[in-house]
Amino acid sequence: MKKTYVKVLTEIDENGKKTPRIINFDGVEYVIDRVIDCKRCASMRVGGIGERYTIRIGGKITYIYYEGDKWFVEEK
Repeated sequence: MKKTYVKVLTEIDENGKKTPRIINFDGVEYVIDRVIDCKRCASMRVGGIGERYTIRIGGKITYIYYEGDKWFVEEK
């Protein structure tokens, strides 16, 4: 596995809460159906500490991470 930085269209509310909406991975856009959870966590597979978002895309559960000011995924 490797850490891959991705573009994420993010909604930020008046309180500063971030909600990811669309991930652009290798030029393909994936709409996030639902954000299930968000917690401070480390990626044990590829390294890095930040906010881990548990999300659903097309009925499948996966994670994206917000580290500093960048988003990344654990690419297989």
